[in-house]
Amino acid sequence: MSDRSVLDVLDKKTSRRRFLRDGGVVALVAGVATACKPDPSKAAASAAASATPSSGQTGGTMGPHDTVAGAQAAADAMDAMHEKGIKAFPAKTAGLGNQPLQPKIDKGVKVFELTAKKIQWETEPGKFVEAWAYNDQVPGPQIRVKEGDRVRIVVNNQLPESTVVHFHGLELPNDQDGVPFITQPPIKPGQSYTYEFTVPNSGSHMYHSHHNAAKQVGLGLLGAFIVEPKEPTQYDHPDVDQVFVLNDGVHGYTFNGKSFPATQPIVAKLGQKVRIRFMNEGMMIHPMHLHGMHMTVIAKDGWPAPAPWKCDTLNIAPGERWDVIVNCTNPGTWAFHCHILPHAESEHGMFGMVTALVVQK
Repeated sequence: MSDRSVLDVLDKKTSRRRFLRDGGVVALVAGVATACKPDPSKAAASAAASATPSSGQTGGTMGPHDTVAGAQAAADAMDAMHEKGIKAFPAKTAGLGNQPLQPKIDKGVKVFELTAKKIQWETEPGKFVEAWAYNDQVPGPQIRVKEGDRVRIVVNNQLPESTVVHFHGLELPNDQDGVPFITQPPIKPGQSYTYEFTVPNSGSHMYHSHHNAAKQVGLGLLGAFIVEPKEPTQYDHPDVDQVFVLNDGVHGYTFNGKSFPATQPIVAKLGQKVRIRFMNEGMMIHPMHLHGMHMTVIAKDGWPAPAPWKCDTLNIAPGERWDVIVNCTNPGTWAFHCHILPHAESEHGMFGMVTALVVQK
């Protein structure tokens, strides 16, 4: 509420109190006025009495100066909370997700091993949550291979319930699709299961649980599966290649398993090209908005866009992957956040799905 509107309300309240307090005097004066002219000295005394509270009067109203001072104090307190969060960014927390997983090579086959188990995960400074994680990190380790590679993925289940792994976006043989009771039996606690296939289509893909998925994916059983094409395009050698896994499960609103101010900024130099791979592993839509520069959309769900197009806000629905290029032409630290504002900011300051693109001169 503005200072003016606050004062208007107080003036109305003051008038109402005076009317109730002085109503008897006013009525009496009005009655006398019908019989004779009022005594000027008595009228002056009556006006003074109505304007000056007696020594025994309690309550009263807040003057304009007190109102402004109170509003200023409230604004200062809110601003201090906001500033504290900004100055803490990027805040240090235990654990880092989306770390590259190096394969072992077995007779030309790239072998990756994933162990699913329960851990404690720090999403922001001092906030530890239960997570179900691959290889002790949220998101799980980043698997990066080439189109046509033969891969073997061994999954060890150390969870208290069954699980499976689905390779979201990869057009695999049916028996490798990772859906319990449709393409395979569930991987029970203490068991292991092996997937093996030739990587078919390139692009930005994901892997995640497909068993009790709302719980298991929300708790952290998710990761990026990047397939580089046999024939690189103009976009396949960027200066910075950044994966952004979005999630909105029980851990709150997160980028790569962390909430602001513990999110990691994207850092590039002036003139460099940044490729950002958005992946929505959550259950809500997240329109991602970059300040200061536009994004050029180059791919959707791993498939090249027939005609790249520009935007500054890109809607990422659950299950979708979008690839964009940012030409870093504008130096500075630029806010980068979900534009559903309750996912990013409150009266206590920025939180959740907020990070920054830092363009260095």
